[in-house]
Amino acid sequence: MSFEEAFSSPQTGPQPITGWRDVPRRGRGLTLRTLIVLRWLALLGQTATVLTAYFALHFPLPLWPCLGVIGASVLMNLAATSHLKRTDNRLPDGRQTATQLGFDIVQLATMLALTGGLENPFCLLLVAPVTIAAAALPSRQAMLLGLMAMIATGVLFYWSLPLPWRQGEHLDLPPLYRFGMGLALVTGVVFTAAYAWRVATDAEKLELALATTQDVLQREQRLAALGGLAAAAAHELGTPLATIQVVAKELLRASPPDSPAAEDAALILQQSERCRTILKRLSQRPEQGDPLYADVGLKAFLEEVVEPHRGFDLEFEVAVLTPPGRPAPRIKRLPEIIHGLSTLVENAADFAQSRVIVQATVDAGWIEIAVIDDGPGFASEVLPRLGEPYVTSRPHGKARQALAAQIAAAARPVTPFRGKKTPPKPAPIAPSQGGMGLGFFIARTLLERTGGALSVGPAAPEAGRRGNKGARVAVRWSRQSLEASPEALAETSRDAH
Repeated sequence: MSFEEAFSSPQTGPQPITGWRDVPRRGRGLTLRTLIVLRWLALLGQTATVLTAYFALHFPLPLWPCLGVIGASVLMNLAATSHLKRTDNRLPDGRQTATQLGFDIVQLATMLALTGGLENPFCLLLVAPVTIAAAALPSRQAMLLGLMAMIATGVLFYWSLPLPWRQGEHLDLPPLYRFGMGLALVTGVVFTAAYAWRVATDAEKLELALATTQDVLQREQRLAALGGLAAAAAHELGTPLATIQVVAKELLRASPPDSPAAEDAALILQQSERCRTILKRLSQRPEQGDPLYADVGLKAFLEEVVEPHRGFDLEFEVAVLTPPGRPAPRIKRLPEIIHGLSTLVENAADFAQSRVIVQATVDAGWIEIAVIDDGPGFASEVLPRLGEPYVTSRPHGKARQALAAQIAAAARPVTPFRGKKTPPKPAPIAPSQGGMGLGFFIARTLLERTGGALSVGPAAPEAGRRGNKGARVAVRWSRQSLEASPEALAETSRDAH
């Protein structure tokens, strides 16, 4: 199953996949309970700071206005708590979260204006709401909150009450210091928010890629579950099929020889026997040693992986190298390995010029499967990041080009040409839209889950042609993790006989 098939359904066909920048945030904001808890902690800190400065340090700050601003935040939190009880702690939307964080910015800016403005060292706390917004909200709302914080910084630069200080002393800071504090605050808001946004974005990309991998595995598991359904269907159909055979034998016995009724009865018997054979085959569950499900020869396994990619303008070569005198082993037929290797072969086919080699090398302790192409090889800027999600340099895939050409040829109307007129040029092939950079990531995740170790590098000199150095992607397993167990092989051989 290819990566595109993982996002398709039998009813609607392949579904377009939007870029990760267009995917809505799963979190779209913090839970209201989290916002309430954070505000209570902030209010406790503000109250303790104001009371300590006024009663312990004897700073002449405006106590009642400060307590009034804190009281406004208490009322806001009580209203949020009441709303939380009505909504049963559902996840708030981005607008509600932005409103809560915007209120926190205004409340904190008001507190700073009453206690010294940019001369107050606690002005650094303006960075916190913007950082939370950058990590939890869409970009438009996060940028709006960041702009609010910058406007608040500008207002605090031009207007604020004097910084409270000890009685009998006056602390006079020059405007240049306040300008430096404002510039540092704006810089901190921008860079801290950008850092939080980048971290959240990378986490979303990984989450989407892992969700895609899980979806592929679930589809493979559903396909494997069809074996159990087939066995159940065979059991249920056995009784009516036996009845059909009994009735057909009675009809054959009661009909004159060489009559049409006798021929029909014989045909029914023949087809019912064929149905019994098919049902018997379907009733063999995978754990009973069916080689189609349990294990398969290494060469046949590679042919199964390569077969869906044949039929285009590429030469596929499948080879198995074993020690002298040793037969090729039988390996476990795992859906993770099938999908992972199929993705590697598809990538190689997209880059190859004329040939793709799928080669298995068997040694005493390990089995290595390498996919080699004669294309341009890995780009220097892509190679260090290969295996990460959303890293791609996929060209216009040959398989997609050939398919687009076939569709265009089938849709082109056939018009007779008279005289020596030259036929019109064929319509240009629709280019591939390229990859999302998830295919290799998913393949690597699946293969490493089975115990394989993946390595990439340039191909052997003979694999490249026309000056291309080619690419080689190899996966190595220990024989113990990939090779079928002797008990399964013995049971398979006994069932075959």
